[in-house]
Order: sequence, then structure tokens, then C-alpha cells
Amino acid sequence: MDRPPAAALRLDATVSGHPAGVLDAAEQAERRGMDRVMVPETAYDPFLQLARAADRTSRVELATGVAVALARTPMTLAYQAWGLHAASGGRAVIGLGSQVKPHIEKRFGMPWDRPAARMHEYVHAVRAIWHSWQSGERLRFRGDFYTHTVMTPVFSPDPVPAGLPRILLAGVGPRMVRTAGAVADGFIGHPFGSVGHLTAQVLPLLAEERARAEAGQAAWTARPFEIVGQVLTATGRTEEELRANRAALRERLAFYASTPAYLPVLAHHGWEGLHEELHRLSLRGRWAEMAALIDDEVFDTFAVSGGVEEVARTIHGRFRGLVTRVSVSQPDDAAPALALDVLEAVRALG
Repeated sequence: MDRPPAAALRLDATVSGHPAGVLDAAEQAERRGMDRVMVPETAYDPFLQLARAADRTSRVELATGVAVALARTPMTLAYQAWGLHAASGGRAVIGLGSQVKPHIEKRFGMPWDRPAARMHEYVHAVRAIWHSWQSGERLRFRGDFYTHTVMTPVFSPDPVPAGLPRILLAGVGPRMVRTAGAVADGFIGHPFGSVGHLTAQVLPLLAEERARAEAGQAAWTARPFEIVGQVLTATGRTEEELRANRAALRERLAFYASTPAYLPVLAHHGWEGLHEELHRLSLRGRWAEMAALIDDEVFDTFAVSGGVEEVARTIHGRFRGLVTRVSVSQPDDAAPALALDVLEAVRALG
């Protein structure tokens, strides 16, 4: 997989999956020319909310960004995704992530072991199920983690003319990154990332594994491989709004930097000590002190801030030719329209 050509960036609007606002958000994203709407899995099921949005939109792609794969069996996920794909006329894109061990075991009550190997098989299992529905062929999937060999006609959904949905995988560590390159249609970068880490640690692994899949003539490699860059952003229409969003984003950066799963990103920049200090404070519940440890160098490495046009120029300069798509990740209380303003400004830059 070669680096994406310096084509215009595709624009993905990440919207809250809250039932009260998702329909208006999806309509607005489509009206303003976004290419895809992404709904994360937090407090609400993204498949349900995206299926609702399918009835209020006609063009924009509808993506989970991301759904927790290992909280579901491949069959459960396959049904949810296929239902969204059918309801939207073939516009579904299935972004998947593994989540971390405590959530899988203690929140969802599901098994956790060898997550990268399990995800590798999981994607194959889902595609095998979809192929059975699409083609009418007998389902025969047997793996180390999952077995799916029963599919009677009454339980088999109708084929979808658009073909199988694309599957994108999110990852941070090298094993999951390799898995994405090996079996997925694309990779979703975590918002807590940097251009340096992406270039040195992520893209080479994706390229290596994708090349193997292409050499093996894997069926899914007929589609171009997507790389989604999620960009932590603080902007505002006034100085007061910008200050508030910068402060909130600094707090989020402190949280991410305190989390052991994201240590490899900090380690790439030689900031292991920052992680250790933030992690100690987080274990003591001293959240208010943590944001002060995120200095301007760290902030500017992992986030983009400023006026709308300034932010758009920075995103365009950093990511065009490096990724195929970008999405803006804002503080929770930031006005949703600001993210669309930034993405529209990115598009204007070509």
C-alpha cells in the first residue's frame, strides 16, 4: 500500500449519537457537503442512531466510528451492520474497535484474550456471514475463536445491491495496526495521535500488511485502502469561545496521556515521564491538576487550535497526502457547527 496520493481530503463529520440530536446533525452534515457521518459508540447504540439518520439523509455515508466489536459476536455485529446497510441503500461503513480489557470483561461480560488475533478472525467471520447472505452460499466458518456454520433461509437477510459494507479498524498499538492493514478496508487513527507517530510507527506497518494482502489477492483489496485521521481541534468564533475550548481540550489531552494504552504515542516523542506523572495523579483522582502538565509543545503536537481558517490550514498542511480522510474531534461542549465550519474550510483549500 503506497502512501495516499495528494488528492483532496475526504471529510467525515463526527456527530454525537445522542437520540435527541443525531438526526439534525446528520441532516446538517449532508447539507453542508460532508462525505461521511461518523457516530461513536458511547452511551447509545450507533447502529440504531445511524439507521434513524438513514431515513433523513440520501447521499452521505453512515459510519460507526467506532463500534465495539469484541462486545458482540461476529453474527450479532453482522446483523446490525447489514440492517444499517440495507436501510441506507448501501451507505453503511463499519468502523470497529476492540476497546480495553476492563470494559470488555466487566462492562460487557465478554471474553478478552489476544485481542489483535481475535479481531483478525472477527473480521473474516463477519465477511463470511455477509458473503453467505449476499450469495446464498452455505455458511461454513470455523476459527480459533468463533464458529458460524448454521444459516437457514428464514434467518438470512436479503442481498444488498451495493455489495458488502466496508470494514475499517481503529488501533493504536502495533499489533492492531497490523491487523487493520492485513484484513480491513481501512484504518481509523485515534484522536490522540501525532503526525510524527503516524508517519514513523503506523503507516509503515499498514503498508507492509496491506502489501501482503494484495500479493495474496485477497478479495477486499479490490477496494482502495482508507486512512482516517481524527484531529483534536479547538476553535471558536470569539476569543472567549476559543479559550474555553482550548482549556477543555487540554483536559482531554491530559486524560489521554494518563492512559497506559496511549503510552506508545507519547514514547515516540520521548514523553514517557509525562505519562507516569499524569497516571499517578489520575489514580489519586487529582484531575484538576493534570491539565496544567500539558504544556504548549505537547498541546500543539497532538491538537490544532486557533480561528476556523487557521485550524483548517494547519489540518490541510499536516494531513493532505498523508491520510485519505479527516474528521474533527472537538471538546464535548463545543458547538457542533464549528467542526463543520473547519471541514468546509479544509475543502476550500483543495
